[in-house]
Amino acid sequence: MFSSPGAIALQFGPLAVRWYGVLIATGVLLGTTLAHREAIRRGQDPDKLLNAIVLTVLVALLGARLYYVLFNWDYYGANPSRILAVWEGGLAIHGGLIAGAVATVLYCRHARLPLTVTTDIMVPGVAIGQAIGRWGNFFNQEAFGVPTYLPWKLYIDPAHRPPHLAGYEYFHPTFLYESLWNLLVFALLWFGLRKRLQGRPGALTLCYLGLYSMGRFFVEGLRIDSLMLGSLRAAQVVSFLLVVASGLGLLLVARRK
Repeated sequence: MFSSPGAIALQFGPLAVRWYGVLIATGVLLGTTLAHREAIRRGQDPDKLLNAIVLTVLVALLGARLYYVLFNWDYYGANPSRILAVWEGGLAIHGGLIAGAVATVLYCRHARLPLTVTTDIMVPGVAIGQAIGRWGNFFNQEAFGVPTYLPWKLYIDPAHRPPHLAGYEYFHPTFLYESLWNLLVFALLWFGLRKRLQGRPGALTLCYLGLYSMGRFFVEGLRIDSLMLGSLRAAQVVSFLLVVASGLGLLLVARRK
């Protein structure tokens, strides 16, 4: 059993430094460092890559927040002042991936960077960034799963439990499951596939999308706060589509001379 020590990392009078922001910043910094190193190894322009990453991260954060807000418009429409309260959580990964992908495509066209090579350089850093950033959910006591009594159960304070599960104390730490899966995806990309697939631009990006989405599909099935598309979990729908798309994409890349 384990429990969150609280969302605040440091307090300076009225100014609070939250773990959520610290962890996201740490993930971005580590991911950027790895991408910069990989760009140099591949003979790509590291300065242009850094520009691409800065733009992609900013647009991805905006897209992740917009995606989450739109799926929870009943709440945010009634409380518009909370839309910008990103320190409370509420960043949807798929919204960030979609917005970040659009930003990357546009910047690569503008800067005349090879798109598939650039995304192959970036995706290992994305995976490790997600692995670190997921721990922000732990400190915020959010994105947890259904009740459980397994040895690694997560204690959730009464104020953070949904009303229909107020009588339960312990829940699946789905943030941990996804963090560990993302860490495994990073290890596979960085240590197993990065150099092996260098001669097939785009293959590493497709592997990331497929591997991440497979794990997210199953973890999402345990969560109790899923964004919904009618009766379906939005994250599972998007994950399924990405797995199929990545599989087809890898077949095409494998057939390419």
